[in-house]
Amino acid sequence: MTEDIIFPDRNSLDEIEEGDLLRPKFDEKGLIPCIVQDVENREILMFAYMNKTALQSSIRTGLAHFYSRSRKKQWKKGEQSGNFQRIVSLQIDCDQDCILIKVKIEGGASCHLGYRSCFFRELGDVSEKMDFKLNFIEREKVFNPEDVYKKNN
Repeated sequence: MTEDIIFPDRNSLDEIEEGDLLRPKFDEKGLIPCIVQDVENREILMFAYMNKTALQSSIRTGLAHFYSRSRKKQWKKGEQSGNFQRIVSLQIDCDQDCILIKVKIEGGASCHLGYRSCFFRELGDVSEKMDFKLNFIEREKVFNPEDVYKKNN
């Protein structure tokens, strides 16, 4: 097994906010949020969390790895569906507590429900008269999740 990537310590605020070294800040559960964006059209594809191991694996392999809070384990995007996310760019925000990865999707979808993006609906009315109605902005699925994940009932 390849040795773990050791991230530099988070020392001064200047080093964190304007320094030139990756010094990620994981929360009290050991997680850091990650936004995933299509490198070509800039569409936001999904949001997930990474733990230290998932971030290390993502950097080491060039493929997106995440941490599932519900399953309490690391997973590689596409390991079941074949819809891998090849990392083209990894960016971190000013506080180094949120990651943005720009990816090329191998397989055409990012959502486990079969849609290209996990953000396939939008709120129809953003006002105080809002009725909570969601409009589908993406109607066609790239794949049938029941076929891909062989769901057991």
